[in-house]
Amino acid sequence: MLDTHARKYVNPIINLTSKTFLKCNMTPNQVTFLAFIIGISTSIFIYLNLPITACVFLWISGFLDAVDGAMARAKKNTTPWGTLMDITFDRIVEISVIISLAVRFEHLRFNFLILTSCILFSMTIFLTVGALSDKNGIKSFYYQAGIAERTEGFILLTLMILCTNYLGLITNIFSVIVLITAIQRMVEARKIFLKVK
Repeated sequence: MLDTHARKYVNPIINLTSKTFLKCNMTPNQVTFLAFIIGISTSIFIYLNLPITACVFLWISGFLDAVDGAMARAKKNTTPWGTLMDITFDRIVEISVIISLAVRFEHLRFNFLILTSCILFSMTIFLTVGALSDKNGIKSFYYQAGIAERTEGFILLTLMILCTNYLGLITNIFSVIVLITAIQRMVEARKIFLKVK
């Protein structure tokens, strides 16, 4: 939801950073990989019980994840490989955060398993609709908006990292929001595909 409706407010900063990286002769894929390495580092800091550092690295990773797409669009060089890297690395970062939390908080592993299952369910719908739909957006595939998009996910992951006294509750809320998003996207997909017929 925030990615869709609030992106315009942070676009000037994203575009400025994008231009700076392009002037330094960096490619979008290099920034995607940099975002991935920084994002994966988040899980290490969680394991080491450095929550503030973990959150800083998580958000830097998320910011760079937006910058790489802006770079690709500025160069008119969006590629299927770049899209694959972007989506795959995003999920690995999210799952690495959940795994690190599961290692530290064993009594909540079932909660983390449910959250991971909800993310898998939602992403399956998201990617399948993107692959089957002939609609196009600013990304290289049809992007379905939803209640839980990347920014909402980062906010909830941040709360999970920082507010460990309420970790079970936050994880469950996250699962419910992702599940609602999945159902919302499935309902929208049905409307899209029925129109095609």
